[in-house]
Amino acid sequence: MIVDPTVPGDVAALLREHRKLLLRIESGWVPPHRKHSPAVSAAARLAAAVTALAAAVYGLALFVAERWTPFVVIMTGSALLMVGVLLRPRPDAEVERRHAREREVYEAARRHGGRYVLRERLDDPARALMARAQAAIDQVMDSSVNAEGLLDDARNAVMLPAQEWEIARLLAKLSELRAEHQEVVSEGVTPEVAAVAEPLAHALDSSQEAVLARVEALERYAGHVADAERAYRARNQIERLSARLPRYEELLAETGADGSAVPELSRLSDDADALEQALRDSVSSAHEAFRHLDG
Repeated sequence: MIVDPTVPGDVAALLREHRKLLLRIESGWVPPHRKHSPAVSAAARLAAAVTALAAAVYGLALFVAERWTPFVVIMTGSALLMVGVLLRPRPDAEVERRHAREREVYEAARRHGGRYVLRERLDDPARALMARAQAAIDQVMDSSVNAEGLLDDARNAVMLPAQEWEIARLLAKLSELRAEHQEVVSEGVTPEVAAVAEPLAHALDSSQEAVLARVEALERYAGHVADAERAYRARNQIERLSARLPRYEELLAETGADGSAVPELSRLSDDADALEQALRDSVSSAHEAFRHLDG
């Protein structure tokens, strides 16, 4: 699921942890009303126990007074009351915690309705687009060039989740309208209705294309980041090999091997310079794509 990045982090985490429960809530499920608190239940049990004990004491007094009929009635009532206290099922702590968490999720869903999108609420075309957008975002955020600060990592951390949310929000609305439109036209339409339905279908297609353009912009940005990532890793590998170059030259000298390999090894420095330039060019291209995406 995708949550509006402006939702507080603890609430967003709560919603993400209970996706299946949110599906039930959106389908109309309401958590059972809590009738009594544990403190009230405990107090009621204690009051019943005290009443049963008092009745038993009074029954003993009747026994001493040899008032047999009241004695039997009182002691029977006391015994039944005590059995009721002992046999009354106590609320299970785990069940209570589950119910409390369900109520918490329900209240959070009510407070933040419209600020999260469940993947199940997207139709197939929308789900495919959402997956492409998230793959592009993950590629950027998981890259070494982003972690090393070669990109604008601070803006990425803010802007990319905002882009993800905006795409998800639009796709959710598009999916809902598309389903409603399909439901109407599947019943069969007259020429008059078709004249109205056709421009509405065109509006849906245009909206799909607009969201697609957003996703493709993300993918272009991710592509530039991937180029920078390859150059970054290659540059690091060349630098590590270059650092070992004297040891290779020493080995060649000690073994009397063909010295023609030395110039080939020396080209590592030139390769490192070329890769450094390629990295700068790739990062510059990524920054340019970022500015276009942000605009």
